Order: sequence, then structure tokens, then C-alpha cells
Amino acid sequence: MITINNETIATIPTLHVVKVDLQDNKIPTIFFLHGYTSAKEHNLHVAYLLAEKGFRVFLPDALHHGERETTLKGNKRDFSFWEIVLTSIKELDEMKTILTQREIVDENRIGVIGTSMGAITMYGALTAYDWIKTAVSFMGTAYYETFAKAQLLMIEEKGIQLEPNAKEKVLNQIRPYDLSAQLDKLAGRPLLIWHGKEDQVVPYPFSEKLYHELVASYEHEPEHLQFLAEDKTAHKVTRQAVLRSVEWFEGHLLTSKVSS
Repeated sequence: MITINNETIATIPTLHVVKVDLQDNKIPTIFFLHGYTSAKEHNLHVAYLLAEKGFRVFLPDALHHGERETTLKGNKRDFSFWEIVLTSIKELDEMKTILTQREIVDENRIGVIGTSMGAITMYGALTAYDWIKTAVSFMGTAYYETFAKAQLLMIEEKGIQLEPNAKEKVLNQIRPYDLSAQLDKLAGRPLLIWHGKEDQVVPYPFSEKLYHELVASYEHEPEHLQFLAEDKTAHKVTRQAVLRSVEWFEGHLLTSKVSS
């Protein structure tokens, strides 16, 4: 039996999904980060499949989303995109610390998976936390500065004038988490990248480029890097992608020996 609990962890509304007979055990754990305008409940189908395999799964609500939704919507929330991402990166570590103290998380077997904005958050977290042992990106991008500049241009094209210092402030804040500029921080950690070729929200070429830039650094352990591209697929995670992500975590987090 799988149990789903709505908990507040480090002030963050979070769904906690785990097998009943494992709920008090220290077991491999996965954080699932949702996409922009989404919420924690929208990814329960993935969490259920992971929990069936023996993982503990946490799905937090991002700032201004789900139970944390505020009056900040539309263009104002669009401009707050990177504030949301950076807040989630910080909160991920806060959650991990608290859950480790509860002795229900195997510190040496923690994974992170994200969809769209959640995958972007995951890439930033990889630059900051070596306790993330393996990761999965569903239609995300590691190219923070490039993507942010394109976003800011789109906002301005809507007729919204942005202060030059506001744009530069955003870029300065995100640069430390731009994984594309510091790929060595991956340090060979297992990474699965999935993207639909017709995605116009987070363009597919971002993932293809990242994969090709990483191949050489994974030459000694090529099984730690995989890129899956789906034809005729836009900004929506397919069942094939979901099932492959479950297999990925099984192979790299559950059954394999992960060093501290």
C-alpha cells in the first residue's frame, strides 16, 4: 500500500509519498519539482510509480504555486520566474537537512527530478549540492543566462518596460547556478535528459546541446548519461519518459552502490 501525506517541511507544503511498510525506514529518496503554473499534486502519478519501487518521494509546492499561490500572477509572476527557481534551490537543501535529521532519508541515495521549471531548478541545484546523487530533467535547460535573456526579451515584447538594473540584477543572481558555465560540477553524476523535439516553451535544442557538451566528460562511464528525444512531442511529458525515469532511478539510485 502507498501512503500520501500532505506535510509542511521547512514551511513548504509538500506531498510525501511512500510505501506504508517503509515509511519509518531510512530509504532512497527522490524530490520531484513541478513546472511553472503547476503544483505538487500534478505529478502524483510519477511519485506513485517511484514509491512502488521502494523510493520515498517528496513533492514540494514552489513559491507562488499550489498552496503558496498568491495574487502574483500573469506578467508579474513571469518576471518572478527566477526568484521562484532560486527560492526552490535554497528550499531543497533546507528540506533535505530536516528530513535527514528525521532519519528517514538515506543521505547517500538522494535524487532530484523536475519538469520544465522544476528541471531548470534541478540543474541549478546540481551546481550547489553534491548530495544529489542522480538527476532527471524533463524538458528543462541548464543554460540559465541564455534562457533568462530570451525570457526578458519576450516580456519586453509584450510592451512591458523593464528597468535595466532589474534585468542585470536577475542575471547576476542566477549566474552562480548556471550549470552550463560550470559543467565540471556534475562530476560524473548520473543524468537523464528527456525532451520533446517540438517543445516551444523550453526549446529542445537546449537539451541536445547540453548532451553533446557532456558526452566527453562521461566517456569512462557512458551509462551515467542518457539523452532521450521524442518526435512530434511538444511541452508535455510522455508516458515513455515517465517510465524511463523510474527505470533510471532504479538503476542508479536503488540497486546500485552509491558512494558518499
